[in-house]
Amino acid sequence: MDFQDTKEKVDVESLEVTDEDVDSVVIKKDEDVAVEVISTEDDPTLPIFTLRTVFLGIGLSAFTSVLATIYTFKPQVSICPNASVSQLFCLIIAYVLGTAMHSTFLPQRMLPTAGSWRYLNPGPFNIKEHTAIVIMASTASNVAVAMEVIAALDLFYDIKLHPALAIFQIFASQMIGYGIAGLLRTLLVYPTYAFYPTYISVVNLLQSLHFGGALNHKKRRYFWIVFAAIFFWEWCVLVNDYPFPLLTAISIICLADNGRHTFVRNLFGAGSSNEGIGLFSFSTSWTLITQGNPLVWPLRTPVVVGMALGYIVLTACYYNNVFNGRDILWMSQSLFNDKGGRYNQTAILTPQNTLNATALESVGLPRYTTSYVISQMCYNFSLGAAIVHVLLWNWPELTKAFGKMRFLKSSQDIDDPHYQRKKYKEVPQWWYLLLFVAALALGIGCSYNKGDWLLPAWSVILFTVISSCIAVCIGFVAATTGFTLQIKHIMHILSAFVHPGRPVAVMYVNLYGNSTAYQCLYMLQDLKLGQYTKLPPRATFAAQMAGSIIGSIFNYTMMHSIVTNNRAALIDPVGTRVWSGWIIQSYNSSSVAMGALGKELFTYGKPYYLIGMAFFIGLSFPIPFWIAHKLAKKGSWISRAAEFINTPIIALYIGYLPYSVNGQWWSCLVIGLLSQWWARTRRPKWFKKYNYLTSAALDGGSQVILFILSFAVFGASGNSVPFPTWWGNPANLSVDRCALTD
Repeated sequence: MDFQDTKEKVDVESLEVTDEDVDSVVIKKDEDVAVEVISTEDDPTLPIFTLRTVFLGIGLSAFTSVLATIYTFKPQVSICPNASVSQLFCLIIAYVLGTAMHSTFLPQRMLPTAGSWRYLNPGPFNIKEHTAIVIMASTASNVAVAMEVIAALDLFYDIKLHPALAIFQIFASQMIGYGIAGLLRTLLVYPTYAFYPTYISVVNLLQSLHFGGALNHKKRRYFWIVFAAIFFWEWCVLVNDYPFPLLTAISIICLADNGRHTFVRNLFGAGSSNEGIGLFSFSTSWTLITQGNPLVWPLRTPVVVGMALGYIVLTACYYNNVFNGRDILWMSQSLFNDKGGRYNQTAILTPQNTLNATALESVGLPRYTTSYVISQMCYNFSLGAAIVHVLLWNWPELTKAFGKMRFLKSSQDIDDPHYQRKKYKEVPQWWYLLLFVAALALGIGCSYNKGDWLLPAWSVILFTVISSCIAVCIGFVAATTGFTLQIKHIMHILSAFVHPGRPVAVMYVNLYGNSTAYQCLYMLQDLKLGQYTKLPPRATFAAQMAGSIIGSIFNYTMMHSIVTNNRAALIDPVGTRVWSGWIIQSYNSSSVAMGALGKELFTYGKPYYLIGMAFFIGLSFPIPFWIAHKLAKKGSWISRAAEFINTPIIALYIGYLPYSVNGQWWSCLVIGLLSQWWARTRRPKWFKKYNYLTSAALDGGSQVILFILSFAVFGASGNSVPFPTWWGNPANLSVDRCALTD
């Protein structure tokens, strides 16, 4: 008896030590984060499509789609560049409203919870309701490229589509990507390696809010403490951006120079849009820092290598007058004439929106800034490298997913512990295939307007096929690293050769060559979110479809209202403090440069032929490192270094800097080292429990306060009032005091 008691005591103590050891084990493989951080807990009895789900799902989908459309037509300012409606914002709002309905809604107190009444009185707000609402709202908040193209047609070409035609066009372009995503599930959703790093914090937050236990109680308390702290911190920083804008980007070098030297501004400036590339500039605002996802991106992704090369390459090329850009601006995405002024693109087009060769002779060819040319080249380098990188490094996964047409049967064994489909009916692959074919047919039909093809049917099919192939590559990179590659530049080049002299057709290619791949990526991420939270596949399918339908309707309706009432401001290159068409103008500028002048600018021997060639050059980038990895001794430093060199990401980040505001990247570097190196290796227990929850709290709190201040202070509602000038807010210096202003 004594022996048995002793044996049981020893076993218990051994088990306790083992659990502690597991918590303290360092996460070495990036994809293991999804296994170590996210729980596999599931309750198949939880209701999903309840009154709360329908009411909040539809309401938040309408709200987020309208808000995202408004943001599309807002000026880009230093305090909130490229403001958007994030998934975490949708998650937090849905949680607050869902728990409020559970606590206060009348049927909760008076109606029974059994039988058909359970849809009105389903009990506590649960994780599956919450996930379905988040997927609906975030799907609706993804502003369709089709909406932006339709706005550009209206503003710059006076082509007004029938409302029904426009809405169906928006919906069709999204559903094509959705159909592709469904067919790629066995490759980019089900397996463990497809873990989508940026979604770990979202899932961790959902589970912390809804799962019970002492640990999750601590996590919920921790989340709300950090949420409140960043909320008030961003209140101080963002509001103080009016009286003291230096907080946006702090650069000791810029403060010492005080705007005297353009070289200092170009290299170290970072506080204002298109000011500089931000070397040694630090931001105190999480609304900027979060763009770098420092708590989420795996440290082994070589972003730092790419940016370090970017500082050297961009500066050297500009000051050596590469691409004849030394006499125009350092950073800009606009077209310039031979004297460095804004290019008059309307002067070279006929009333039928084709090239006027006679006018071109007198106006001359447009020019790009050197930094923008380098950036386009790097994006194309990155895409070419990504294709070969995936083929070389991920060939076993490709053959496993696609071998013997298994991607049509979904019959392969899945190693992800979160893949628990025995309890739920899967969405048949033929559903997605049928959706793809139907959406493609609808897209072709909607490309015909008033007796003319905006984009020929054969071109719709061609670029859909190309985009589908590219979606595999960019999906693999996003699923394993969290990074999103850019494909629009290579699509513009390709479309310029397919449709020479037709700017409208070139712009429309964005719907099928560019947008389709990204819509596919958005859908893949949401499918993985459903897998992590054990939302039944058919419920995920229904939520995505509902969000897309609602988003299409409100995207168009809001866009039409804004364009109709603010046409002059949206066409103006500068815009107003309330409305700006800078996003729409970029589509128009690209369509003119690529469509009308493709052969004059991008064929061999022309000024910018290397932009297109960069894609083919990039195909060779991964090969030397893959060969070194194969030839080197397994486990040697050469083998490990070659495996670390992710050439698509390095190439991407060489050209990532010449856009918008760059004051956040050095803050990201410091925070990323503290999180993904120090905490991950030295404090693994804290890292597993709180790192991704911290990311969610910081992102959520900063995005909620940004939303409030955008309408209350920063002019989203048209009521912005500039702060009086003083030393901390000078009239003749940029935000970080690095550049003189007009």
